[in-house]
Amino acid sequence: MAHPQIAAFTRLAKENEAPTRLIAGQKTLLARTMHDIRYNAIHDEFVVNNPFAQAILVFRGGADGEEAPIRVIQGPSTQLSGSSRLEVDAVNDEIIVPGGDRILVYPREGNGDVAPIRVLRGPDTQLRGAQAVAVDAVRNLLVVAVGNQRRRGEGPTGSLLIFNRTDSGNVKPRAVITGPKTGIIRFNQIRVYPPKGWIIATQPGPRDDQEPEGTFVGVWSINDNGDVPPRWKIGGPKSTLKKPRGVALDPKNKELIVADMRLNSVLIYYFPEIF
Repeated sequence: MAHPQIAAFTRLAKENEAPTRLIAGQKTLLARTMHDIRYNAIHDEFVVNNPFAQAILVFRGGADGEEAPIRVIQGPSTQLSGSSRLEVDAVNDEIIVPGGDRILVYPREGNGDVAPIRVLRGPDTQLRGAQAVAVDAVRNLLVVAVGNQRRRGEGPTGSLLIFNRTDSGNVKPRAVITGPKTGIIRFNQIRVYPPKGWIIATQPGPRDDQEPEGTFVGVWSINDNGDVPPRWKIGGPKSTLKKPRGVALDPKNKELIVADMRLNSVLIYYFPEIF
């Protein structure tokens, strides 16, 4: 099996186009289970998780070839346990990691066996299967995607939990978006767009279905609460989506970028309404 790698492309890359840079090799400490990546434009660095090694890897923005991370968060004090998602809060210099029943927050410059500076955990948090997290630094809010439905027929079990960004301990969410009208079964990745207060989430359907029905990318307001349908939804035959997982935003070009695991493709939608 080829060694895991990160490829960088130009924004207008076409099918079969070679990457502009390729990061790979033993020194990178990358693994095949990298399920999330974030770029910090303020400090020109990007962050990748390695669930196998229970580690968070930080690379310089211009990394290329077999280049080692500039920082690694790893060790028993971190409380990391195979988390597959992460978030970078470039405004407040923090790295946030969802871990099932907890949210772990680290200083951006943390290196080595670093303890979290905050841990959100406890029965009142409703954190049961936290899959992804995003920060609205404008409103000082934290959005957590919960739910990991594994079998068809289980019904909508996912939710979006909204906390104050600095909440710690056993704290109740200030808002919960959940219910049949939401269409949420489970999540893979979410993003927020703070200038307009939008939450953008991928809903890939039941885990054991290769091409499930009803998959979509949904947009909710940060002010929503309860059983609220998405304000906008991308889905259906014309969308080409089969099992969306990753999502990213390109505000400059008013585009929504979606990674589809069944298509093995990245799909780009012109979506000016959310920008």
